[in-house]
Amino acid sequence: MVAEVRISGKTIVEEPHKGGRGVAADQVDTDRRLVELSHVITDGMTTLPGWPAPRITEWLTREASRANYAPGTEFQVGRIDMIANTGTYLDTPAHRWADGADLTGTPLDRLADLPGVVVRVPAGTRAVGRLLLAPYDVAGRAVLLHTGWSTHFGTDRYAAPDAPYLTGDGARALVDAGAALVGIDSINIDDMSPASGGERPAHSVLLAAGIPVVEHLTGLDALPPEGFRFTAAPPMLAGMGTFPVRAFAVIG
Repeated sequence: MVAEVRISGKTIVEEPHKGGRGVAADQVDTDRRLVELSHVITDGMTTLPGWPAPRITEWLTREASRANYAPGTEFQVGRIDMIANTGTYLDTPAHRWADGADLTGTPLDRLADLPGVVVRVPAGTRAVGRLLLAPYDVAGRAVLLHTGWSTHFGTDRYAAPDAPYLTGDGARALVDAGAALVGIDSINIDDMSPASGGERPAHSVLLAAGIPVVEHLTGLDALPPEGFRFTAAPPMLAGMGTFPVRAFAVIG
């Protein structure tokens, strides 16, 4: 309620929207989406029949921790005892070859933010070979074999002799074409039926070429054929060739 207002020494400061964490509102990618591709690890679960199940307990309970801290302050520290081949996990060359790179020797650029491609395996197909892979551009990509077998995870059916797998010739085709990583949503990337005689050609070929393998994926039906980025990075544990991962894809 004044007749006249004059402003001098004016400075205009432009700031991004407060909810944008320093990113202008028009730069936020609202189409970006994360897709979970890992099985949940729970106490007593079965990943591979006959192999030890994980045991998840508490090393420090909230109640016990209260004696160590100020009133109203408490913490929980969990403990897990498990074999490395639990849930959705990564195989590095050291898993198959004594002189191969372990978890610490496998570079991040083979595990994280990889362009991905999904190979849709027709229903009823067991052996994924060179001919089925031929139409796909896999150079420099994470190649994810979508068999649909993950629906049986945690059941006796998951380990059935008719579980889908990658053939040795299919593995050689992926090596020749320059694949960066290969994943599958089946119990094993190799044939585990008695007819295989215990041979593991897909593991042998891929890991000899330094191509990591991710087994026991799930949720691949939610991915587009391509146009996404794939990550499956484990902790840096020296002397170990396999370990569970949080596998996921970024779309958009």
